[in-house]
Amino acid sequence: MGAAIRDYFTTGRCGRLRVLSPQFEEDELPVPLLFRAETEMPPLERLALDKARGRVLDTGAGAGCHTLALQQRGLDVTAIDISPGAVRTMRRRGVEDARLCDFFEDDFGGPFDTVLMLMNGIGICGRLERLPFFFTRINRLLAPGGQVLADSSDLVYLFEDEEIPAERYYGEVGYRMQYGKVRSGHFDWLYVDFLTLAHHASAAGFRAELLHKGSHYDYLARLTRA
Repeated sequence: MGAAIRDYFTTGRCGRLRVLSPQFEEDELPVPLLFRAETEMPPLERLALDKARGRVLDTGAGAGCHTLALQQRGLDVTAIDISPGAVRTMRRRGVEDARLCDFFEDDFGGPFDTVLMLMNGIGICGRLERLPFFFTRINRLLAPGGQVLADSSDLVYLFEDEEIPAERYYGEVGYRMQYGKVRSGHFDWLYVDFLTLAHHASAAGFRAELLHKGSHYDYLARLTRA
């Protein structure tokens, strides 16, 4: 993804960013989508930007479209991503604090009043069994009264004509990405339905609030300490 982001920013065009999974047909991520202005964002994302406050952590910031929108509103935003190409491009685009960091492993300061996880940012958990670790992590990152704004999708619609697998949670997906000759390794990605997220939040001492329900099983949630 970082190579595609770099090329699009540098030249205004790029090749196909292929999304490959053994569970689904091949897909493609439109790279210009990562550079969209706030006026081009869907209602769910614009609502999340409206709800952001205080010091913000933009997790998996990509090309920095959400960070830049919040900077224009005067907020103090730290943008993190694990892609060197993405981080370098964010800095060139004017992101004031872009860091090459792993959300789960690295120290990038804090505490934060808002942790922003858009474009299914909570997917970085990978598997349902890692949600308790995720809540432990955000508990350390959030300031008193802080919030997580995260969106995800319920993949139950993919199983309308077949049984939901019993051996694993149906929202656990395995991916790899390819851009030209650059290929990522396999990585796990989590799509979690709201009720399951709320259950795990409660077990960890958090409260999940449904802020927006999209037209295709997508939603925006706010997580706060209970």
